[in-house]
Amino acid sequence: MQPADLPLITTVSSPTVHPSGAFAVVAATRPDLDADAYVGQLWTVPLGDDTSAPRRLTRGFRDTEPQVSPDGDLLAFLRAEPKGAPQLFVMPATGGEPVQVTDRKLGVGEFRWSPDGARLAFTSREPEPGRYGSVEGIDGGAEAPRRVTTWQYTRNGLGYHLDRPQHVFLVDTPDVWAEPVVQPVATAEGPAEKRPVVTEPRRVTEVVTDHGSIAFSPDAASLAVVAAVHPGADEDLRSTVLLFDVAEVPSEGPFDAADALAGPDGVVTDLSVSGVGFDLEGRLYVLASEVGPDGRDFVARNTGLFLVEGGRARRLTDAAHDLGGAVVAVPDGVLVTSLERGTTQVVKVSDDGAVTPLTSGPVQVSGIGAGGGVVAVSYADPQTHGDVAVLVEGGELRRRTDFSAALRKAGLVLPTELTVSGRDGYAVHGWVAVPEGDGPHPTLLMIHGGPFASYGPALFDETQVLVDAGYAVVYCNPRGSAGYGQEHGRAIRQAMGTVDLHDVLDFLDGALAADPRLDATRTGVLGGSYGGYLTAWTIAHEHRFAGAIVERGFLDPDTFFGTSDIGWFFGHEYVGLSPELVAAQSPQAVAASVKTPALVLHSEQDLRCPLSQAERYYATLKRNGVETELVIFPGENHELSRSGRPRHRVQRFEIILDWWARYLPVG
Repeated sequence: MQPADLPLITTVSSPTVHPSGAFAVVAATRPDLDADAYVGQLWTVPLGDDTSAPRRLTRGFRDTEPQVSPDGDLLAFLRAEPKGAPQLFVMPATGGEPVQVTDRKLGVGEFRWSPDGARLAFTSREPEPGRYGSVEGIDGGAEAPRRVTTWQYTRNGLGYHLDRPQHVFLVDTPDVWAEPVVQPVATAEGPAEKRPVVTEPRRVTEVVTDHGSIAFSPDAASLAVVAAVHPGADEDLRSTVLLFDVAEVPSEGPFDAADALAGPDGVVTDLSVSGVGFDLEGRLYVLASEVGPDGRDFVARNTGLFLVEGGRARRLTDAAHDLGGAVVAVPDGVLVTSLERGTTQVVKVSDDGAVTPLTSGPVQVSGIGAGGGVVAVSYADPQTHGDVAVLVEGGELRRRTDFSAALRKAGLVLPTELTVSGRDGYAVHGWVAVPEGDGPHPTLLMIHGGPFASYGPALFDETQVLVDAGYAVVYCNPRGSAGYGQEHGRAIRQAMGTVDLHDVLDFLDGALAADPRLDATRTGVLGGSYGGYLTAWTIAHEHRFAGAIVERGFLDPDTFFGTSDIGWFFGHEYVGLSPELVAAQSPQAVAASVKTPALVLHSEQDLRCPLSQAERYYATLKRNGVETELVIFPGENHELSRSGRPRHRVQRFEIILDWWARYLPVG
């Protein structure tokens, strides 16, 4: 794969399965270099005994997030026009002209069907009057000043958010077979009044805060919403589930709501809730991590599944499981995903806490859908970036799409799994990807972000581009990573740059020793976010590398506080509070020891690791005579490499390859 092959990468949404189990609908989205945007449509994927090919169902610019109605007659989805915000549409499930449901200034986020199909609940940001184009003639530069009194007021990829909180709305399901709205024209008496195209939705939530994951109870009487509404919510990471009574929509005033996790004594739980759902019997489940008595102890806390009973959340799964995804109801339990040694598997959890694995092997499942006794998943593996499969008996995934065929034709290399015993005997797990030929090939140590994240076995564009250019790529999940238990993840809490540094270097040495095609005399190191941190830390302590790339790094914990959107808690938990302890883990504090040529990559609008992190680090290297270059991408945020403008993503690859061609040429 080469940088120009980026448009061949297709990302597949969670499948929505028709109640008959006969077919699923997914959104397939890809980068388009001509449009410099992400485009895609909905596809119908036959399941069961139907082996016909998938077919394109819609033809919008960017159609995403399909959901079949409970009776199977309708299909709701989000549609975005070029440079436009996504809006909610509904159409017949078998195809037809979509009917627009919303016209929200800032678009629609998540949405759900009510189980009776009569309504749709959705989230959308509500701007303060005069902000974000809500009043014609007032642009961003003319808005009133913002008066900040909270810790949490910005978010990477979004910017300011307290003046546009995300609320939950209800709207009636439109009649897709009704007469379309026709606009009248002017008469001699004057201009005609414009007829409304969409129904005005009813806002459910009132508190000025962001409301997240939503789910209807099976009887459609309650709507569960994740939010942080407790006293002191700005000071911690806790959140709860609000239950709104929607059995009878009030004619005016707020909806009745209860805190599902407060219990009879009103005590706030020590949970950070990420997902919510009901099983078929109406029991309420939450996906959440425990954040300790102070509500901030988030480091490497595995997400578990909790059953809510009597206002209390009872943990069903132990801390060995790190769960995620959506809560999907099936007979006798719910389906979720589980992160395990770089893979993401489907597991079934019953109400007694029994966890049954349903998949295995080198897969990363990203979405689950169920209907008519059929379970379908979206997933990636070493040969696909995203496809749809049916889960069959025995845990086999039977693939029903092939969105990565063109990418495989362009050329892919399959990585090899490797486990290395480190200097202290600790097992370090990862992968090695090697170009064709005997070599020896220059070798790159690639370090992931997070740090509580992980590399996996699935097709990865970063690896493929580097291997195609002639580099062997070595990448692993050192201590601090996710998917290997909480002890593994918490090993670097207030000890960053210790055992994690040892693990990545030991894995590199193990890979070099195990494969003669890797050139131990020609190596480089690169990484982004936490990977940028550990890259910068590595080249201050290890001088064997011909070059380094430090991307969007957490480089200066001192200035991270007060500038990053998560700076009010992240650094305190990971590197501590004492100046001596912070300095002992700071790449900026040891930048004077760097001798390795270093490319510093960053995005102008990165609020997670602000641009100042890169600027100060780059200036220090330059002052000390290190060969260095700072590359700044305008208009991009922390997610450049994953969801930045397609042309910027290609340019980023080209800049990376140019740097390695200068300091670590291939033969």
